Amino acid sequence: MQEQAIVIAMVGILGIGAQWLAWRTNRPAIVLMLAAGFLAGPILGIFDPEHAFGDLLEPMVAIGVALVLFEGGLSLDFRELRITGGGVWRMATIGVAVGWFLGAVAAHEIAGLVWPVAILFGGILVVTGPTVVMPLLRQATIQQRPASLLKWEAIVNDPTGALCAVIAYEYFRLSVDGATLFEVVPPLLFAAALSALMGYGAARAIAWLFPRGMVPEYLKVPVLFVTVIAVFVLSNTIEHEAGLVGVTVMGVALANMNVQSMRSIHPFKETIAVLMVSGIFVLLSASLTWDDLAYLNWRFGAFLLALLFLVRPLTVLISLLGSSIPWNERFFVAWIAPRGIVLVAISGLFAFRLSELGYADGNVLIGLGFAVVVTTVLAHGFTVDLAAKLFRVKGETRPGLIIVGSTPWAVALAELMHDLKIPIMVVDSSWQRLAAARRKGLPHYHGEILNEATEHNLDLSPYQALVAATENEAYNTLVCNEFAYEIGRDSVYQLGEPGDEDDHNALPDSLRGRALFESGFGVEEVAERLREGWVFRRTKLSENFKFEDAKDTLPSSANMLLLLKKDGRMRFFTHLATPTPSPGDTVVSFSPPQRASAEEKSQHRAAKRAGKAQTA
Repeated sequence: MQEQAIVIAMVGILGIGAQWLAWRTNRPAIVLMLAAGFLAGPILGIFDPEHAFGDLLEPMVAIGVALVLFEGGLSLDFRELRITGGGVWRMATIGVAVGWFLGAVAAHEIAGLVWPVAILFGGILVVTGPTVVMPLLRQATIQQRPASLLKWEAIVNDPTGALCAVIAYEYFRLSVDGATLFEVVPPLLFAAALSALMGYGAARAIAWLFPRGMVPEYLKVPVLFVTVIAVFVLSNTIEHEAGLVGVTVMGVALANMNVQSMRSIHPFKETIAVLMVSGIFVLLSASLTWDDLAYLNWRFGAFLLALLFLVRPLTVLISLLGSSIPWNERFFVAWIAPRGIVLVAISGLFAFRLSELGYADGNVLIGLGFAVVVTTVLAHGFTVDLAAKLFRVKGETRPGLIIVGSTPWAVALAELMHDLKIPIMVVDSSWQRLAAARRKGLPHYHGEILNEATEHNLDLSPYQALVAATENEAYNTLVCNEFAYEIGRDSVYQLGEPGDEDDHNALPDSLRGRALFESGFGVEEVAERLREGWVFRRTKLSENFKFEDAKDTLPSSANMLLLLKKDGRMRFFTHLATPTPSPGDTVVSFSPPQRASAEEKSQHRAAKRAGKAQTA
């Protein structure tokens, strides 16, 4: 018991530590997690998961994979399919068949695996994986259509790849007794369809229970995750790995049923997914032994190269032949295919089963599965940005700013940021209020920012920060609280300083965004100053012109709003934080009109001369 508790704690520390290090260094998290597990397991021998957990290790990993796929399914919206030009269906049907065939041929002819093992491994290779694809898309800021295509492929093909492996395994297991392919495949497809129906039924039950108050708020997350596990286990009693189909269908169905309660659950399910991914990768890599890697030789290296440069490109180009997707996007998708957690888990599972059937090459799948994951993640993770630029699918490279509310102050800020080449988007539900932004040619979106449809009509990925600047402070707070999780609590801002904790009429500070300006100007205050002629000014800093020099050129009543770093990152001045200026930064301030500025500069210079004279 004590040993198991220590291993669980160490797995958590290593997994989350690797995730944090990946965030700090902008490196692929999966590589660091695999390295952490490999270091703790076979290299240093700190712990052995199989010894610590025994027979529980396999179901632990299986349930973790199921939760990850369910979470991925919740991120899929059918409205995204409209922009993919039928590419998703082609990748999920033609792409699976072509990828399975080419992967099996490469595994047999190049890696030298016997045909049964090669065919089963070829089925597993059709998976990519949301756990690695999604971070890569965020890292490189890819345009919406190729990003949606890769995301859908990763989530839909994961259970499909598992099903392909099951079909291959069951055929080779039963063919010993004379069973034909037509006797094996239909029952498996029926089991998968039945699992999908179970997942859909569970989703319908959740969608009916939650909005009607049949489940209290504090039990919604536990009920949801227990239901996912139940669907997975019950589906697996029908057929091995059919549970992956059930939980994926459940997630996709729930995502498209417009269940109001699901929006508040998103932060919790993503937290669970991060914990599961971190733990599973560390456990699986720590379970490796040197014997698993001893099978790898030059033929497997050639196979990995063929997988990167032949199998994947041919699979995508053949499956998308005749589609409306532009060729540059096809070539980009043809290169990006990092494998993830499902490939590792399923390879390990079937390695033991194939060995039991007498196929010696079955043991190779464990080391080869890890080699595929590491190779594809390294190759695609470190080249995704270069490939996006090469094939012209790169989104906005400079971090952008969303401004909610088309007030005069907000439009003036948007105009300045637009002049500074910062991607901006002015969002307002009133077409009339957007008139000023339209006249100035500013990018704008007509719609309610809090509507879920906005997430699919407006791509939020290029934007680093949000400023809520409507005339309604309570609405600004609601917007900031809604987007705090997606953009980051420290990256959502609003006008107005938080009220006193003892003021029962003030909005809670925990709901609000960060208050803009060190003085905490409110909505009415900035509107009044704008009427008095206050303007936004930008000042470039250098080695010879420091931040203090810039302040000296401004009126003493001027308020600093933000620092624009050389790489386009924005750092706002708030009532709690003052960013550190550096040479090359641009300071954006909200200042009185130029006339007042000249008067105050004259007073400042006079005071400075008087101070020098007094010192002398």
